Amino acid sequence: MKIFLYFLLIVTAANCGSSQQHEEKKAASPETEVNEEGQETLLVGDIERKDLEQAQFATWFHPMYKSYKPEAKALETIREHINDYEILMFMGTWCADSQREVPKFLKLLDLTEFDQENLKIKAVREDKTLPDEEQKEYDVVYVPTMIFFKDGKEVGRFVEYPQDELEIDIAKIVSGKEYRHSYE
Repeated sequence: MKIFLYFLLIVTAANCGSSQQHEEKKAASPETEVNEEGQETLLVGDIERKDLEQAQFATWFHPMYKSYKPEAKALETIREHINDYEILMFMGTWCADSQREVPKFLKLLDLTEFDQENLKIKAVREDKTLPDEEQKEYDVVYVPTMIFFKDGKEVGRFVEYPQDELEIDIAKIVSGKEYRHSYE
């Protein structure tokens, strides 16, 4: 009987541990909304680039990423300064502006060898909210919004569409030149 109880205790402890690990993994993955055909139509929450490369999002992500050819001078300026920053990006997988600008922005970061550990991506719902309402803290009204932090302080943001070209706008932000986004 003691052996049986001991065995039961070990099995229960092992199951609790794996259940907790499963819950942690589940909490870390983004939420998705599903359409009538059972396809994921949008992501919500913390996401990574690999999430945007899933089949349902790759149809817009890959063509824009591959076709984007940034202007060389702006790219060099970004390369010189970009690793001084941490970036927080809010986007919507449902949003045409995000579908246009996010793949290009991620290609810019790749071309400049940006440390991806300093990029956080938040996918918002169509009403531009997150489950934890974090968008309010950063006053996000339009997407995509890319917020640049230096030494923990916001120094600039790109909002929705470029004033010139994406790479020229980003070069202005990271080089400290005057830049006003579309809604300032």
